[in-house]
Amino acid sequence: MIDLKPKTNFICRLIILCGVTLAPLDGVADVYKRVDANGRIYYTDEPVGNQYKLVFRTSRKPVSVREMEANKKRFSPIINRLSNKVNLDPNLIHALIRTESAYNPDVVSKKGAVGLMQLMPGTAKRYGVSDRRNPIENIRGGVEYFRDLMRQFDSDLKLALAAYNAGENAVIRYGNKIPPYPETQNYVAKVMAFYKS
Repeated sequence: MIDLKPKTNFICRLIILCGVTLAPLDGVADVYKRVDANGRIYYTDEPVGNQYKLVFRTSRKPVSVREMEANKKRFSPIINRLSNKVNLDPNLIHALIRTESAYNPDVVSKKGAVGLMQLMPGTAKRYGVSDRRNPIENIRGGVEYFRDLMRQFDSDLKLALAAYNAGENAVIRYGNKIPPYPETQNYVAKVMAFYKS
């Protein structure tokens, strides 16, 4: 557990983001945060009690770097074809998939999101995905959803990413800005870092 005073909150987020971005994927864990009555901030990967809130989610079924690279190679032709079909940069979709699932087609989140692009049941139904565990259907549904988010938010990449993570209604509720959720803010930063690299 990491214990930090509020003024170091930004530094800690940066450390967590860099650590998760650079850490080997076989050692990842969810990151939780709580603030005590004195304003001290605590981060942990093993929360005790209900005072902790999830600030960064990782896959339930981690994959090694070797597995991630193998899956990336395996799914790249599909990702590239489906991205190009809807006029999205395939590198952007690769960054999104790397952040969502580390190219693990079998991952299921605690919230029930499934597969490479972590589709929720409602999103899958909306985009005609009958089997969220099917990588081709999963990627197609996720790519089409992200295309629609880009249209909805006037090609503002960061807003579309925030909407993909927190839902479009959350972005709208906060005046078409990235919601002030640490998980969403970290998510957008992580996808952008992968995309730029």
